[in-house]
Amino acid sequence: MIGCLIGEVLALEAPTVVLNVNGVGYEIDTPLTTFCQLQKGQKITLWTHLAVREDAHQLFGFLEAREKSVFRTLLKVNGVGPKMALGILSTLSVDMLIHTVEHEDLNTLVKVPGVGKKTAERLMIELRDRFKAMAASIPTSNATTTQIQFTGNSAVAEAEAALQSLGYKPAEAQKLVSNAKGDFTEASDIIRAALKSMNK
Repeated sequence: MIGCLIGEVLALEAPTVVLNVNGVGYEIDTPLTTFCQLQKGQKITLWTHLAVREDAHQLFGFLEAREKSVFRTLLKVNGVGPKMALGILSTLSVDMLIHTVEHEDLNTLVKVPGVGKKTAERLMIELRDRFKAMAASIPTSNATTTQIQFTGNSAVAEAEAALQSLGYKPAEAQKLVSNAKGDFTEASDIIRAALKSMNK
């Protein structure tokens, strides 16, 4: 099992990062919350989970070990696969997800692409006890976000494509991106602003 990878960011195409580790380029899918913090040439450590299928081996990476832990917990929920788990952690931070489950906030969970009312209810039931057990060992994040603005059609298109890759319908992705107002040109900034607008 590959527990983590330490290397330099070689390429970024949301939500996939190519990480150069001693001359070997690893393709790693990340939550958009992680992706938006990365830049080409940056040296990072990604905590990884390897999903093995008959037709592919897929790596998922996280900047924080606690995100990896919650990702694995999500995979234990009946009906939740890697794509949905990644979508959940792209839409909600670990702290927000735990808070959502503790307060049985179905309306927040159903904002995640692919999560309907029945799936949200199942997540609430199956995660409640697991998160209570994890709560003491998962510290609260002190990360802050800033207001992001953007311009630039190519960046907008890339941001919309990234959201669609996580399960958002084209119209939903366009609406989210349109909610991020301003003059920034990087797709990662647009994605961050779009996700932030969802959680207001």
